[in-house]
Amino acid sequence: MSTENKTTARRILEEAFGKGDLKVIDQCIATSHVDHDPANPPSMPNGPAGIKMIVQLYRGAYPDLRMTIEDQMAEGDKVVTRWTARGTHQGNLGDLTPTGRKVVVTGITIDRLLGGKIAESWTTWDYAGMLQQLGAMPRPRVSDAGRTSQPHA
Repeated sequence: MSTENKTTARRILEEAFGKGDLKVIDQCIATSHVDHDPANPPSMPNGPAGIKMIVQLYRGAYPDLRMTIEDQMAEGDKVVTRWTARGTHQGNLGDLTPTGRKVVVTGITIDRLLGGKIAESWTTWDYAGMLQQLGAMPRPRVSDAGRTSQPHA
C-alpha cells in the first residue's frame, strides 16, 4: 500500500504541478480533501477544485515549472515528500507582475490517503524565499559574524 500511496503523492507534484495535467487531480485528490498550506489563498475551496486553482495559479506564474522529488517516505496512511520547484516568473502571481527571474524553492508535503486518494495535505515551503528571489521582499541583513545587524538589548 505504501508504494501506491507514494505514487499518488508523486503524481500530484510531477504531473499536476510539473506538467499542468489537471485530470490527474480528479484521479488523486478526494472530493473532501483539505489542504493545510498557510500560503494558500483564504478563498481556496476544498477538494479537487482547490488544488486545480493552486496548480493554475503557479503554472500561470511559472509556465516552465519543474518539480523534483528529493525524498519520499511512507508509513501507514501518510506519505512525506521533500521536493524542489524550479521555474521562471513569466506570469502574474497575485499582485506581482512577471519579473523574468528564475526561482528555486524547496518544501515538504505530508499527505494522508484514504481509499487510494489524498484526503488531507500539510505543506511547508519557502514562500518568503520565493518572494525574496522575485525582489518582492527584502532579504534579512546579516552582519559578518552571522548575527543580525541590530544591536542586542
